[in-house]
Amino acid sequence: MKINKILNNNAIIVKEPDGEKIVMGAGIAFQKQKNDPVDQSRIEKIFVMSDRAKHRQLEEILSTLPEEHIQLSEEIISYGESQLGVKINEHIHIALTDHLSFALDRLVRGMVIKNTLLNEIKVLYAKEFQIGLYAKALIKERLGIDIPEDEVGYIALHIYTAKRNAGEMSKTLDITSMMRDIVKVIEDSLKVKLEGHTVSYERLITHLRFAVQRSESGEPFHELDSDVVHIIREKYKESYAVAKRAGDLIKKEYGFVLHESELAYISMQIQRIKTREIV
Repeated sequence: MKINKILNNNAIIVKEPDGEKIVMGAGIAFQKQKNDPVDQSRIEKIFVMSDRAKHRQLEEILSTLPEEHIQLSEEIISYGESQLGVKINEHIHIALTDHLSFALDRLVRGMVIKNTLLNEIKVLYAKEFQIGLYAKALIKERLGIDIPEDEVGYIALHIYTAKRNAGEMSKTLDITSMMRDIVKVIEDSLKVKLEGHTVSYERLITHLRFAVQRSESGEPFHELDSDVVHIIREKYKESYAVAKRAGDLIKKEYGFVLHESELAYISMQIQRIKTREIV
């Protein structure tokens, strides 16, 4: 294995019979030149991107972004994989590294990072948020930059999207935004503020997450008996009206349809919030 191109001190390109590969390792290219043999003992990761365009994007990132940002991103990804027990989609090496470097540059310039979905992210993607907190501590230790929880939330979104092989970040953002919009409808209708750390808030968000997962996976939903749905609609008329309002909104904005039984379940959650029946 010989060096074909040097991207930075820690990343090179090699040409093998089965194609080009990006090889990473601490100091793997230090004082090296093209055609020098690769020190096998320094190899930490080898990338063979299935998408040629993504391969070129990764090359660009590794050759242009600060090496310390790249190293931080790789450590966060490795930590995330160890904590989640899964191999994260290879595109994370592009998406997270590019995002993290841009965010760090903004923070150094004194710009404020705001994440309006933070409360939803903490509940929906709790494990990924913990990985983001690890990243926060690591960045503080290495660079002396204290990233806000808003940025921790964005890191969690990137990890979740790659873990689920969910494609574009926009899909994850849509789902998270949908949760936020439902909460906003409930808050406005009941004239209350749902705090992110409360049991009622977490119960509502968790139920909505499972509803979305069922819809995406095609998993059969255990429908409530029509008589039960009717009783809930009659007994909790105001709460059901709020649930229906939320359902109409997300159907219009996101094309997502909540089943009648789901609306009934949500009505009961709203009723608990309304009457402060928090278990």
